[in-house]
Amino acid sequence: MNYFGKIAMVFFLVFIINGCSQQEIPNAVNWKVEDFTFTDQNEQKVSKGDLEGKVWIADFIFTNCNTVCLPMTSNMKKLQNMITEEGLEDVHFVSFSIDPEVDNPSILKKYGESFQANFDNWSFLTGYDQETIESLAKDSFKVLVQKPAEGDQVIHGTSFSLVDQEGTVVQQYSGVEGIPFEDIIKHIKILQSN
Repeated sequence: MNYFGKIAMVFFLVFIINGCSQQEIPNAVNWKVEDFTFTDQNEQKVSKGDLEGKVWIADFIFTNCNTVCLPMTSNMKKLQNMITEEGLEDVHFVSFSIDPEVDNPSILKKYGESFQANFDNWSFLTGYDQETIESLAKDSFKVLVQKPAEGDQVIHGTSFSLVDQEGTVVQQYSGVEGIPFEDIIKHIKILQSN
């Protein structure tokens, strides 16, 4: 092999190595999650800083919801089971209550238990006012949350948000139907390999 052939081979190998080691999430959104410190189902403080170094999946639910929250939480539980089966570590689940006046820690704990949630890596959060959660949902996750003046049903988006180890939303997926479970697992693996 001549000199130019060797140079071409080196460039080819560098290209292959870089291509394999730095996979990216397709159509990443890259939204920074603002700092927060809220209260979980065990009345423990959970902050954005506590999740640093972990990949996490977030959604917005409330326990009195009579439509989409039940399938969302059921789908999140299925995803939690899949993560366990895959042997993936340092993956956390965060469900933000969007009805914090009603959803105190004990109510959230009962709700999580009804889905057999594993609380070791799933936090159901409350301990803030309505304005705070509506602002966090809109500014950090680009998700609509709005509590109407009348009635007890909160209007909200139904996405699952994938957040990287630095606290940046990188992708969103449907949380109600047609959930791309395999893609979410694949994207978690990409984040953990980079």
